[in-house]
Parts: sequence; structure tokens; C-alpha cells
Amino acid sequence: MKEALQLVCRLPGHPESRCWFLAWSPGGGLLASCGGDRLIRLWGREGEMGGTLDEGGEPWDEGEGFEAEKGEIWVRFLGELLCCEGGEALEQVAREAVAAPSLEGLFTPTHSRFPSAVDEEEEYECVSVLNSHTQDVKHVVWHPSQELLASASYDDTVKLYQEEEEDWVCCATLEGHESTVWSVAFDRSGERLASCSDDRTVRIWRRYQPGNEEGVACSGNEPTWKCICNLSGYHSRTIYDVAWCHLTGALATACGDDAIRVFEESPVASSSSSSSSSGSQQPTFSLAAHVPRAHSQDVNCVAWNPKEPGLLASCSDDGEIAFWRYQRPE
Repeated sequence: MKEALQLVCRLPGHPESRCWFLAWSPGGGLLASCGGDRLIRLWGREGEMGGTLDEGGEPWDEGEGFEAEKGEIWVRFLGELLCCEGGEALEQVAREAVAAPSLEGLFTPTHSRFPSAVDEEEEYECVSVLNSHTQDVKHVVWHPSQELLASASYDDTVKLYQEEEEDWVCCATLEGHESTVWSVAFDRSGERLASCSDDRTVRIWRRYQPGNEEGVACSGNEPTWKCICNLSGYHSRTIYDVAWCHLTGALATACGDDAIRVFEESPVASSSSSSSSSGSQQPTFSLAAHVPRAHSQDVNCVAWNPKEPGLLASCSDDGEIAFWRYQRPE
């Protein structure tokens, strides 16, 4: 199974501290990382991803980070050193990543390619404070296409929120985990949600609309979220992150046992035989890839590239960032 997930390169992302989280830009050309060293680093492709590392360097190059002072963020990008308060530099970089017609042009130092300055008159205000959880909230994620928010908490639950009458309210509480829920991830359709926990399991939840064919009971006109799969027995320690690839459907996990695992959903067999309507659509997932020593310490985050199928990034307490190429086993 190791062959299904192959290491492309490994970089000293935050060598003096832990690397906590990774986020790809919408265009897939940039990767942002953050660490205990108070730095945000931006990473961009230097050459073709498939190039060998012994023929002229690493295929990924860091947008050089500088230690922040007085709330400022410094990044070197496109040949320029940007310094902005409140993250304006990062907003510029994100816009550039989306607007760039090609990755090749994106990483060519051209001063004229910088977008106009951020509108200083644009202001943001807090529109709602959601206090449904009883303990620390570990993670939040948006539905891929709807105004629906999911959160994971130290109180062992997942909660979902939607806007009603000009305010945001908790519309569902998903219970089943026996310890802290660290992360949640929607699939591409948004009809299913994966959650991972300190209880060493991954749960798959599905949204059922009123009048569904499976006969799952709903309250009035509100949908019901139900656990349809529990992946247990695969992880030996806390699962800190789960990522659902919207291009391939593969499910990746980051674990405290230093490992990365990738799961694939088994095709639903067309059955003409009798089976209960409530259980006929329950999916099964199998372990497709497992790298036991993906990092030398806890793996904190895994992130699928949004544009390039099979490209996975990971980060760890060891401060490193690793890029992996996943190919579904035959």
C-alpha cells in the first residue's frame, strides 16, 4: 500500500518550531503554512512537480518569511518584499494566485503584475457570536456551496449552523465521538461530512432531507444528519485532521502516530436483492495508502491541492512540510 502514496519532496517549513496548519490557494498554485515561530510562509512551485530532486534543486520554493514585528507580516513574493498590517500582503498574494493565467507566469518576478491596493475603507464587523459548544472549538469549515458552517469541539460534538431571520443559529448537533473532535471536512457535494477525533475514529455523516427514500426520520422541514460509517481500528493515536479531496473523493487523515493514511470509498454494489431501505446506502471505506513514518513527530494537517488530483501536502510537529503524490491502487 505504500506505493499508492509517494513522497515528492520534504521541506524545512518551520525548522525552529511546530508547523500547525496548511492551506492551498483557490488556484492551487500557492501553499500557506503557519507555525509556532509566529511566521506565515508561502510556498510556490519552482519547476515541474515531477522533476527529480538531484537535477537542480527542490521542485517547491519558499516565499521567504521574515519575523513579524508590531503585528506586521512580511513575505517575499514575485521578487518584492511586502509588508502589511492585518494580512493585506497575504490577500494580495491570494488574489494573484487566482488571477494568474498560468503557474509559469505566476512565479516570474514582474512588478507590474501586482494588483491594486486593498480598499482601506472596506471594514468588517462581527455579525454573530455562536456559543453552542460547551468547551474549546477546534475547527470550523464552510459547506462547499451553501451558507452552512460546521464546527468541531473539545466537547466531543460536531455542530452545524445556518442563518435564520438575520441571525446564525445551531441547526444540528452530531453526537457519537467519545472524545475531542479535532477536525471536520465536507465532501464535494456537501451532502456528507467527515469528522476525526481523539477517540481514534473517523465518522462519516450524511444529510437526509425530509421525505428521503431511506426512511430516515426528520423533524418538520429540517434535514437530519446521521452517521453512516465509522472508520475504527486503523489509527493508534489521536487523529488531528481529515481532508476530503473534492477531485477524487479520497479521504486523508493526519495522526498523532506520525502516519498519513488515505481511504477510498468502495463502490456500492448494485443489488437487486432485498435489503433494508435505511441501510442500503451506507458506504464502506477501505485503507488505500498508509505511510507509517510520514513525519518524525505528530502529523497535524493534511491538505489536498484543489486543482491537481492526487497532490497532498502535510505538516507536523517536526516543523517539516511534505508533498505527496497519491495514485489510487488498481
